[in-house]
Amino acid sequence: MEFHTSEALINSAYIIAAVLFILSLRGLSSQETARRGNLYGILGMAIAIGATLASNSGILHAVTIDGVEHRVAVGKFHYLVFGAIGGGAVIGAIMAARVGMTQMPELVALLHSFVGLAAVLVGYSLDLHALPPLSERIEIFIDVWIGAITLTGSILAFLKLRGSVSGKPLLLPMRHAINVALVIGSIIAAYVYCKDGTQYGLQFGTAIACVLGIHLVVAIGGADMPVVVSMLNSYSGWTAAAAGFMLNNDLLIITGALVGSSGAILSYIMCKAMNRSIWNVIFGGFGAAPPPTAKKAQQPAGEVQDIDAAALAEKLSEAKSVIIVPGYGMAVGRAQHAVRELTEVLRARGVNVRFAIHPVAGRLPGHMNVLLAEANVPYDIVLEMDEINADFPHTDVAMVIGANDIVNPAAEDDPTSPIAGMPVLQVWKSKLVIVNKRSRAAGYAGIDNPLFYKPVTRMLFGDAKDAVEKVVAALKAS
Repeated sequence: MEFHTSEALINSAYIIAAVLFILSLRGLSSQETARRGNLYGILGMAIAIGATLASNSGILHAVTIDGVEHRVAVGKFHYLVFGAIGGGAVIGAIMAARVGMTQMPELVALLHSFVGLAAVLVGYSLDLHALPPLSERIEIFIDVWIGAITLTGSILAFLKLRGSVSGKPLLLPMRHAINVALVIGSIIAAYVYCKDGTQYGLQFGTAIACVLGIHLVVAIGGADMPVVVSMLNSYSGWTAAAAGFMLNNDLLIITGALVGSSGAILSYIMCKAMNRSIWNVIFGGFGAAPPPTAKKAQQPAGEVQDIDAAALAEKLSEAKSVIIVPGYGMAVGRAQHAVRELTEVLRARGVNVRFAIHPVAGRLPGHMNVLLAEANVPYDIVLEMDEINADFPHTDVAMVIGANDIVNPAAEDDPTSPIAGMPVLQVWKSKLVIVNKRSRAAGYAGIDNPLFYKPVTRMLFGDAKDAVEKVVAALKAS
């Protein structure tokens, strides 16, 4: 006996899920509504999965081959689907419980690779038993090609963020010509496959896309990795949308388009915040080297002056306005709760404490916002760079915790710097700048920071959590 789920009911469920996904993105646009946005996304995905399973539950799926319609049983394979969902849920829960916030960027990059791999496998499965019509072959090739780029590019980004591969850009000779050659090769492979369905064309196109994904990401330096993660998120969305066309699934098309477009918009915003061209990020390596007419890079001048926790506590107790600039070092030291306690102590004494967030602070879009939200720092004192940068000249103490490149004055003063032109937080305009770092080592961009040598700067060396806790203890003791 066959049970046919109403097509109207399935479409209604897809529409509801799509609306929930849109509301999810809307909710994720601010910290206050982010939790609600996540719940919308979870509910929408649950409805989408349920509707997809119900649409194939116990029926015979119609497949047309050479003009003849065949009925293929699909319901009996559902135990495999449920097994995959259950296994994936267990693995995902374990990974989510074990991963630290410092590992979140690399985890996100790794998850993007799964989307690419799924697209490649779905494309090959549709071509496995019968020759698809021309329109479907075009859809299959596009999906597999984008998926393969996403797969290898995401894996390399994961290795870079993890530190298994150097974060420095690898700029091969004639790299742009190589990119053009790979794209032309992909077009030829697409023609061969789409012309008569020869699988060699699809396989050759997949291999080229895998190489292209690696080549695009390997040419991007560490300072641009947050943008790379965002772009890979966009790629995974377009991959999902292409898979939706292959599978004739409207919800997958809508979801993929939402993820792809939102990732592209976020990448554009981040590129603008870093004074980078988005084409620089997509094609890798453009503008990575300083212009040949540039003079020799300026060397920082001056002596580093340090400060201890007790002396800093005294300075903070005298301050009326404090701006805290968090960076990746705060995530590494898991210091967000200590920073929140410092904020509470200062605010209880009448100090105006605020946070300045650079768009690319950390190694993931919104990395610092998530950390501060986790520590229950009030949302209204967490401000973006454009909202707070003009306030530094009127600030008594600017406290930089584990940040480096985003407060580097070389971006404004040194035209030969790799980050020249990048908008930065102008902490050096404050009356006193405190920089907490474990050492004077360069940031992720691999360049020195003249901020350390400025007369207004004092270095608070040590692990972020330990250093801030000592400052809090000294403040309480006073």
